[in-house]
Amino acid sequence: MGRPRTPLLDRDRITTTALALIDEKGDFSVPQIAKRLGAQTGSVYHHVDGRDGIVELLRERVSEAIDTSTLDPRHPWDASLSAWARSYRAAFAAHPKVIPLLMTSPVRAPRVLEQYELAVTLLIGAGFALPDVMPVIVALENLVLGSALDLAAPEAMWELPDETSTPALARALDAAPQGRTDSAFELALTGFLAHARTML
Repeated sequence: MGRPRTPLLDRDRITTTALALIDEKGDFSVPQIAKRLGAQTGSVYHHVDGRDGIVELLRERVSEAIDTSTLDPRHPWDASLSAWARSYRAAFAAHPKVIPLLMTSPVRAPRVLEQYELAVTLLIGAGFALPDVMPVIVALENLVLGSALDLAAPEAMWELPDETSTPALARALDAAPQGRTDSAFELALTGFLAHARTML
């Protein structure tokens, strides 16, 4: 038999399969990827630099959905950062189970590093002191990724068996607006930007 016209394995298919496994199970393994693609485990390693290489491909894939055009130094830095944060959150909210995996491994993917370069350049251009730049970016990421995880949580996160034992909590939950996660994200983002402005 001749070779198949479409290769069973390439980096794009490996990334797509790994992301599907994470969306379903919360993690992936190279043997699982090989099994789904009908290939040998060793064949996967011919296309990627092991598990770490796949993690960076996943980082690039999810980050492709982030709109980097928002990091435009011609616009006010806070409006640019706010738009980037919303786009960043939406990209990761589509695949929340990948967040713990990416947050615990170093960033090496060139296209993702380019995005950080844009954010750093924006903040330096706005007048932030160099020692403050990375804390601002990391703090914003913590806010964004925590909210992206929250988007995957049930809308009703508090189940009260008996309102008489927690009456203040019951009243607060009844009074809370719809869209708990969105309203909490906007509150946190507003507070973050307000504090960041004082750093200038």
